Amino acid sequence: MRVSRLYVAEPLNVGGRIELDDDAAHYVRSVLRLKQDQSIVLFNGHGGEYLGRFSEVSRKTVRVEIEQFIERNVESPLAINLGLGISRGDRMDWAVQKAVELGVTRLTPLVTERCVIKFNDDKKQQRLQHWQHIVQHAAEQSGRTYCPSIGEIENLADWVSGQQGLCVFLDPYAEQSLADLKPVNSRVTLLSGPEGGFSEQERQIAKTAGFVPVRMGARILRTETAVLSALTAVQTLWGDFR
Repeated sequence: MRVSRLYVAEPLNVGGRIELDDDAAHYVRSVLRLKQDQSIVLFNGHGGEYLGRFSEVSRKTVRVEIEQFIERNVESPLAINLGLGISRGDRMDWAVQKAVELGVTRLTPLVTERCVIKFNDDKKQQRLQHWQHIVQHAAEQSGRTYCPSIGEIENLADWVSGQQGLCVFLDPYAEQSLADLKPVNSRVTLLSGPEGGFSEQERQIAKTAGFVPVRMGARILRTETAVLSALTAVQTLWGDFR
């Protein structure tokens, strides 16, 4: 029988007991419909997972007793840092979700010239929290025991200047492909644009910062398709698809 997995943002220790927050408790009661004495797998994104048992499932409280630590690691040998141009609505959400499933290590949302979404400080924090929840749920679903980190929303020009190693950006007009390159110390940094792609000025900024333009085949891909294709390609070439 399959045991459900649940992310919790707190320390976990064998022999300990935790009380789930309101959102997690609602999910256990109303979505998973789990009962007292049933099992659950918990993880907090810092490695490994914990087998627990519900000691109480009531309308007011859901408590879990932690019984066993399970050493488990499904991370790719390739560390992937992704700079992702912010797209509208579901496209961005889908790209973040699939990036987690495909093993990205770190993800930074980027404001670009053709980004159609404008952020004030409050909106930035709301969107970051929203994407963080997507990361957590994708880690639950995909069996990861580490949660990728999400950087603060940055401007593209600021972000590219701080990257090192093999750095590439997705450009349908490029002459090279990923197969022409090699990662540095099992690390690669990918830069992918929003709807409409990068402006010519942004291409030059990325090149000046050491990013290599690469194409993903002969066709122009939508932004969310490009991210999925690039992550699949690097995992196939250098990561855990080998």
